[in-house]
Amino acid sequence: MLEQRLDAAFRAGELPGLHSVLIIHRNRTLAECHFEDADERWGQPLGVRAHGPDTLHDLRSVTKSIVGLLYGVALAEGLVPGLDEPVIDHFPDYDDLATDPVRRTILVRHVLSMQMGTEWNEDLPYTSPANSEIAMEMAADRYRFALDRPITGTPGETWTYNGGATALIGRLIASGTGCSLDAYTAEKLFGPLDIEDFDWIKGSDGVASAASGLRLSIRDLSRIGRLILQGGRWNDKEVVPADWLEALSTPRIDLATGLRYGYFWWLAGRGNPPHWIAGFGNGGQRLTVSKPNDLIVAVFAGNYNDPEAWRVPVKILTEFAFPATSRS
Repeated sequence: MLEQRLDAAFRAGELPGLHSVLIIHRNRTLAECHFEDADERWGQPLGVRAHGPDTLHDLRSVTKSIVGLLYGVALAEGLVPGLDEPVIDHFPDYDDLATDPVRRTILVRHVLSMQMGTEWNEDLPYTSPANSEIAMEMAADRYRFALDRPITGTPGETWTYNGGATALIGRLIASGTGCSLDAYTAEKLFGPLDIEDFDWIKGSDGVASAASGLRLSIRDLSRIGRLILQGGRWNDKEVVPADWLEALSTPRIDLATGLRYGYFWWLAGRGNPPHWIAGFGNGGQRLTVSKPNDLIVAVFAGNYNDPEAWRVPVKILTEFAFPATSRS
């Protein structure tokens, strides 16, 4: 069985730091495994935990992908700016920044695709105050910090991984809907999917971190994957517009890694539409959804701030999940 193979690989040290894995093919669970290991809550140690199907776990930057879904919901309701509107126009408190003609060319679509053309560096450890996301969390005003970074290129032409972009999108959702980001998510996304137990960590300003603060159970994270496979519908009701799912999974830029990027979702380097789309998170968090394979793979791991953390979810996908679909 696939579960036995995964367990054996973990015991042999081939899947270090793995906390939980859930593989669903054609709406049938092929494997669900949970392990005991040390964990964190947004960098704060929780000690050794016996992970299980209902254990809340950091999603880290998979949070960004869920925020990407939410923007499409709010857009369909006419509550947030259109994709071709200058983002600075919707932050009226920063009139001084709006006078910069280049900064005015940063559109909402550039924010969603992380092509703002501004300086941002998340290549440093997330324990470092020099990391741009950490610096934003420490800033007196996270939105000014995200908006006033030096211009380094033409918006829409180059890609820089940027948690500040997600903070800005989270603010647009909250401002437009009149709800906090976590409250709007609970009503419009989690409610219809019967996701009741979640934790959204807030920054020092009391605002839910749009870039990395969400915690879900692995089974509830897989519901997000099922929603995508079902074209945004749940119990025969539209939750996320199908045209928005198409928009966020349309490649906006080819990356040097061989992958592509859409609107807060990572995309396979091949296929149109992409062979898979995924949310990636620090430490090895992953939600991968493959429509051609009718496959959902959710992974939780504790390899936080390890530059090699990607190896565990990739090994699960390439050596366990995708091969299993050809035999099912």
